[in-house]
Amino acid sequence: MIKRALILSSGFVVSLLLILFWLAFFSSRPPLTTNPAVLAGDGSRLDYCRLPVLDGSRKRASDIAKGNTPGCGYKHFPDPILQACSEPLPPEADDIRGLWIGVEGKVGYVERVEQCGNRTVITAAGIIHDYGPNSTAGLNTNDTEGGVSFSIGDKDYCPRTSAAMIWKDKVLNFHVFGWGPVAVRRYREGEQLIWEYADGSTTRMNRICQLPDEHKTPSPRGARLRLFQND
Repeated sequence: MIKRALILSSGFVVSLLLILFWLAFFSSRPPLTTNPAVLAGDGSRLDYCRLPVLDGSRKRASDIAKGNTPGCGYKHFPDPILQACSEPLPPEADDIRGLWIGVEGKVGYVERVEQCGNRTVITAAGIIHDYGPNSTAGLNTNDTEGGVSFSIGDKDYCPRTSAAMIWKDKVLNFHVFGWGPVAVRRYREGEQLIWEYADGSTTRMNRICQLPDEHKTPSPRGARLRLFQND
C-alpha cells in the first residue's frame, strides 16, 4: 500500500514537472506588441537625468501599446516604451524613474525604470517587463526571462515569465504570475534604488545619466545548451 502510494506520488510530481517545463518552454509565445519604432530606436542616446514631466498633458498609460521582450531578448537597447506618456503617478507609488547602475551586490548591472500612471516598465539585460494598463494586452508582464536555456536546431528556447508589479507603501513588489509570492522588491533609500531578488541578493544602485557603451548590446545569458545539432 505504502509502495503504491509512493509510486503514485512520484508519478504526480514527475507529471507536474513535465507540465511546468512544457508551459515554460514550449507553450505559445506571447504576441510581440511592442511598437516596432521603439524597438528600432536607440535608447543609448538619451539623457536619463532629464525625466519627462508627468503633468497629464499628453498620452495616458492605457493609450500606449504594451512592451514585451522580442524573442529571447532585444538586440540593442531600445527607446523608452512610455516616452509619449505624461499621466501622473498614483499616490502609493514612489518615483524611481531613470537609469540605474549597481554599485553593491550585482555590481555593474544596469536597468532603466519607466513609470507613467499606474504602469511600470523595467528594461535591462535584453528583457522588457511592462506592467499596467495598456492598449494591446493584459496588465501582467507576459514575456520571457531573457536567457537562452537551450537550442534545438536553429531555434532558441527561453522560459516564459509573468508577474504583476504592485506598489505598497512606496515599495514596488513583483508578484509571480500576478497572484503568487513576491519575488522581487524595488524601493528607494535616500538617493539609491534598492533591488531585492528572490535568490536573497540585495543590489544597491546609483542613478546615471547615460547608458554605458557596454550595455548597448546585451551580453548573451543562460545555459545555451545545443541539442540535436547537425554536424
